[in-house]
Amino acid sequence: MNNSLSALLEISITHELNISRLYTMFHDLFEEDEDFWWQLSIEERSHAALLRDQQSSCHTERAVPETLLASSIQDLKTSNSNLESLINEYEKNPPAREEALQTAYSLEQSIGEIHYQEFMTRKTCSLSDEMFKQLNMEDKDHADRIKSYMIVNGMSPLERE
Repeated sequence: MNNSLSALLEISITHELNISRLYTMFHDLFEEDEDFWWQLSIEERSHAALLRDQQSSCHTERAVPETLLASSIQDLKTSNSNLESLINEYEKNPPAREEALQTAYSLEQSIGEIHYQEFMTRKTCSLSDEMFKQLNMEDKDHADRIKSYMIVNGMSPLERE
């Protein structure tokens, strides 16, 4: 595996773990939504574990589904930095319930998550793609689940521009 792919995998793993960390925080903050947040947090950790498995078992670029990772390391670094700042801010000043849901909805539409969704919905081109998709079918569309959850709970999700 070349150095740029290895770096991209590593930062993608960090991104998934940071999202899981945020959702765990929301789980702890909002008792009425704890099951919802816990499920999302576990799924994000699963994404990170699958990426880590790919990282440890791959020796060539072709072993990692080529469209799985965001193409720009800098975009992911920026996204991770923003996410870490948000977590630090929320540790000091916890968000309201609706703000937490809106934050998650926006986050799931961000660079790393959008790329993951695009991979999950594209036509399968290889056996490794298909195996990865099968492992992740139940958690492929967090943004839609968060949006639906907000609507059911009387909130209006703000769409990204």
